[in-house]
Amino acid sequence: MRPMIELQQQLVPDLLEVMKKRYFILRHVMLSESVGRRTLAGALGMTERVLRAETDYLKAQGLLDIHVSGMRISEQGRKLVSEMEPLFQELFGLSEMEEKIRRYYSLSRVHIVPGDSDSSKTAKRELGRAGSQALIRALGKDDVVAVTGGTTMAQIANHLTSPVPLPNNWFVPARGGLGESLDYQANTIASMMAKRTGAQYRLLHVPDHLGDEAYVTLMQEPNIQEIVDVIRKSRIVVHGIGDAMVMARRRKVDQGAVEAMKAEGALAESFGYYFDRSGAVVHKMQTAGLRLEDIMATEVVIAVAGGQSKGEAIAAVMKFGHDDVLVTDEAAALEIIRLIDEAELGNA
Repeated sequence: MRPMIELQQQLVPDLLEVMKKRYFILRHVMLSESVGRRTLAGALGMTERVLRAETDYLKAQGLLDIHVSGMRISEQGRKLVSEMEPLFQELFGLSEMEEKIRRYYSLSRVHIVPGDSDSSKTAKRELGRAGSQALIRALGKDDVVAVTGGTTMAQIANHLTSPVPLPNNWFVPARGGLGESLDYQANTIASMMAKRTGAQYRLLHVPDHLGDEAYVTLMQEPNIQEIVDVIRKSRIVVHGIGDAMVMARRRKVDQGAVEAMKAEGALAESFGYYFDRSGAVVHKMQTAGLRLEDIMATEVVIAVAGGQSKGEAIAAVMKFGHDDVLVTDEAAALEIIRLIDEAELGNA
């Protein structure tokens, strides 16, 4: 595919620009579900006049449906975007980055979406869509899937669909709740994923952070113990990755522990564990959910996280070495590649 792309760039560069423009229009409309022309023009940095000409063409080709309420992608357009995705991965050089990251961290698969989810809602939605596809690809019969909370996990749930109902599959929260927005709680996300795939779900109604005494008491409750046993036997775990200090504040970690984590070089947080730059665990939270040993024994671990600000955190968790699949965005991937290059140069 690469030689063909290079030939096109030399012979008909304008054609590639038109292709990219129309691909981005279709992809943005698909991720937005329904969007007005003015909003779309602003998001893509086009004038309304140029956008009108392009959307009229795409409508004539049967790829867009245009209504008074806004534009929607047709089923034919959705199929075209899916088929064109590998071409554009090559075109933007994302495939090369995917392979470099995959090899360096010994992952089974890496998928990079264009953009920076720190600043682009479209990139965030695309991250969720790609994460949902990675999950569907990994799902088997009678699987138990544990999911963490967060805005990225909520995007995955929003995009998750199954061609057939999965009545024998279960979705469960990987951990307890953080006491923040209900929409981003692991319980909410697990139930939404189950409903969107025709699967079943169980909920864990406990706080994420537990003191020793509270932990012992809760784990003596038969109902709590039953759901915890299910969670800890999950075949698939889907998790996000956060900045250590940001997540410590969200979990209301006391200042003494925060200072200790800083001194130990805590950089990243995932499933309640805090990692330093080398991927070593420097702090952990007492939880009724997944433990580190459960993660290490899980058959498929899928990390979904993006944004330039999370590049170092993602790299730290990948060094921990127990993820199988990474779904990220271009901005985070560039930061990860920079860290890989620095490490390889230092080892040369």
